[in-house]
Amino acid sequence: MSLEDLDLPQTNSADDFEAALAATATDDVVTSVVADEVVGTQEAIDAIEEEVAVELEEENDENAEFRRALRTAPGDWYVVHSYAGYEKKVKGNLANRITSLNMEDYIFQVEVPEEEVMEIKNGQRKQVKRNVFPGYVLVRMDLTDESWSCVRNTPGVTGFVGNAHHPSPLTLTEVENILAPRPVKKSDKIDIRMVDFEINESVTVMDGPFATLPATISEIMPEQGKLKV
Repeated sequence: MSLEDLDLPQTNSADDFEAALAATATDDVVTSVVADEVVGTQEAIDAIEEEVAVELEEENDENAEFRRALRTAPGDWYVVHSYAGYEKKVKGNLANRITSLNMEDYIFQVEVPEEEVMEIKNGQRKQVKRNVFPGYVLVRMDLTDESWSCVRNTPGVTGFVGNAHHPSPLTLTEVENILAPRPVKKSDKIDIRMVDFEINESVTVMDGPFATLPATISEIMPEQGKLKV
């Protein structure tokens, strides 16, 4: 700022000039301080609004509690190969080895991801659980030579996914996508599987005017959970 830019009052002495100049400088400092305070206040308001928005989002998020527990739980999640159909057996075997080898401080959790589906067997609907990823087991652990050996040498385990000796853990987002609870909504389609039925198979009608009569299956309609005879 030049002297020409300053709005100075008319003065008759050097002392008056210096006093006027000092007053102008003070006004500039006050203006700068006020501006800084306004900026700081706005930043604080923005931070509070962002924090409130996150809290509201978590309140409306059905998986918020699961996500918080996931962030604070010790260890990382690793994926282990197993023989297909032996996932639960591997889970039980590993649980026994964790206890017998005193690995509770290194291996914390073992999960076999499952989902609920509707099966129709012998003409009856039944809600059952099935493996989401056949042949895989998830383990939350601190990876050390001892914990790696405990898991790797569990009966039914064929190895870690990725580098055999230095596997990479899953990200929290990946774990959430796999393990987060998914409540069934009314609008969701139910996965219905027709088992133990084949075209041209002989069956017995269970209800209706033709109940107890024999019939032959001509069409299987899994989405409707029906057989056409």
